[in-house]
Amino acid sequence: MDSHVVNIDNRERVTVTEVTDVESFNEELILLTLKNGGLIIRGDGLHIQKLDLEEGRVLIFGSIASAVYTERKDKQEKGFLKKILK
Repeated sequence: MDSHVVNIDNRERVTVTEVTDVESFNEELILLTLKNGGLIIRGDGLHIQKLDLEEGRVLIFGSIASAVYTERKDKQEKGFLKKILK
């Protein structure tokens, strides 16, 4: 399992490692794909200061309200299908 680091500094700056993609972003929501799942950053005035997918690193500034992990998509789809097929 690859490890990653999420560092939130004074609720104004977030650094995340092991990032493979930015699915979407606006000033209130940033959806990141990590090697082992996803991360949702919510807040106000959010902007991506630096994105380096080769290094797998992103730097986000703004007023950070929350950071929430999500499961990998393949795990979510299997869980969703199980619920439907019951």
